[in-house]
Amino acid sequence: MAAPCGRMASRPLFQLLSCFNRTAVGNAGIRQFSTASVCRATLQAKSVTERASSPWTLMAAVCLQRLPVISADCNPIEQQFKDMILQMELEKSVLSDHELQLLEDAERMRRKQADDYDSDEEEGRDGQEIMLAQDLEDAWEQKLKSFQPAPRARADVDKDLTSAQRCLAETLVLLAEQQVGKEKLWLLPQTQWQEGETLRQTAERALDSLPAGYKATFLGNAPCGVYKYKLPKAIRIENTVGTKVFFFKAILSDSAPPKAPKAPLLWLTKSELQRYLKPAYMMKVDRFVLGV
Repeated sequence: MAAPCGRMASRPLFQLLSCFNRTAVGNAGIRQFSTASVCRATLQAKSVTERASSPWTLMAAVCLQRLPVISADCNPIEQQFKDMILQMELEKSVLSDHELQLLEDAERMRRKQADDYDSDEEEGRDGQEIMLAQDLEDAWEQKLKSFQPAPRARADVDKDLTSAQRCLAETLVLLAEQQVGKEKLWLLPQTQWQEGETLRQTAERALDSLPAGYKATFLGNAPCGVYKYKLPKAIRIENTVGTKVFFFKAILSDSAPPKAPKAPLLWLTKSELQRYLKPAYMMKVDRFVLGV
């Protein structure tokens, strides 16, 4: 009897479970079970155990961007290409209705100045005053002179780092001053993950916690980057080794609300971020922030 027992003991566990599953035990009154349910329960218990014993604190941060509002200035090559395209379109285009009206008015004035001009030719207009196309152009010129376009750049606004209306031709990224240990650092708005919520929900909660009350559109449910750091041994709590921060992208969906009084928030261009972020943190952020 030792040999059969030895062969059964050497079989893997899932083979033994499959044998029990195929065995008919209807009269015995025992509930049948499958290997799938056992494996699922094992994996769930394993994930709970790993999460409870994970040495990393999970956090989610939101990379809130304000996209450009106006077009950027053309560099010399772009300006040359633009002028060339406009010239090609002008040479290949046909006359517009206004240009045809100008030619018709010029022909009418030429006929009036001729010696053999017959005024009966203009009787079809029933004595109405004729508005020449040139008169329309003069009226349009006067309206254009009275029009004052908004300035593309304002020095006083561009210097205000807390305003979302600065640097309208560039993308801005929101930074918040947050407490990390005993030190205050400029970071992307972040908060700690809580049991029962997804990482995106954590990032949304981090954005909602800001005093300014921004409304944003999140770009997907997957993080665009991750940054992890280890805590000094002197400030570690229990089995915590460090923190993992998962970044989520979001776009400012409406005009920024009025600035909150003394809110520790900054709107910075990509070139300005390196003056406020730590080098290791900046290296991770630089991968998914586009300076357009």
